[in-house]
Amino acid sequence: MAWQLQGTYFENCSCDMVCPCTTSGLSMPADYERCRVVLAFHIDSGAVDDLDVSNLTVAVLADTPPLMSDGNWRVGVFMDAAASQQQAEKLGAVFAGQLGGPMAMLAPLIGEMLGVETAPIDYTEDGRRHRVRIGDAIDIEIEDFVPPLNPEGEVSKLTGMFHPANSTLTIARATASRVSAFGLQFDNTGKNGHSAPFSWAA
Repeated sequence: MAWQLQGTYFENCSCDMVCPCTTSGLSMPADYERCRVVLAFHIDSGAVDDLDVSNLTVAVLADTPPLMSDGNWRVGVFMDAAASQQQAEKLGAVFAGQLGGPMAMLAPLIGEMLGVETAPIDYTEDGRRHRVRIGDAIDIEIEDFVPPLNPEGEVSKLTGMFHPANSTLTIARATASRVSAFGLQFDNTGKNGHSAPFSWAA
């Protein structure tokens, strides 16, 4: 089964800016007792086993020990309500790592699946700002970071990262963050964020 997805992604986690988990390839502990992160992937174009899955969004919520490489992640997935049952099944297999690709490298770290929920997902990008609303459960906005002394300059980026989305990630900070899902409630406003295009295939 061949598949390919292209689109954009962003995340918001509970670490202070910048996340040591990301910059160390998961080998350094998070800033706090738990790492709680939401990753949102909007698919601009893509197909799984010849089924078109363009213009859909999938979000992954993870609650992990401070050292993410220790495993025992607790993970929940939000599937776009706009997806048909067949599209949801195909995308679910991709994001569970069952069909190979970047998410397959994270699958061994998952200790508990908290479930898969279907909800309306509103994913928007406006220049340096990225926002996702998922039903009544999640509302997050991040803004890519530009040094205050050079406000018209380039967005700050990390390169050479070990990350499923991209090896180059923007540095960002959440301007709003509210999560109440899968039995977890937290607010990562002011905390770390990243954004990047992604292009996957297997």
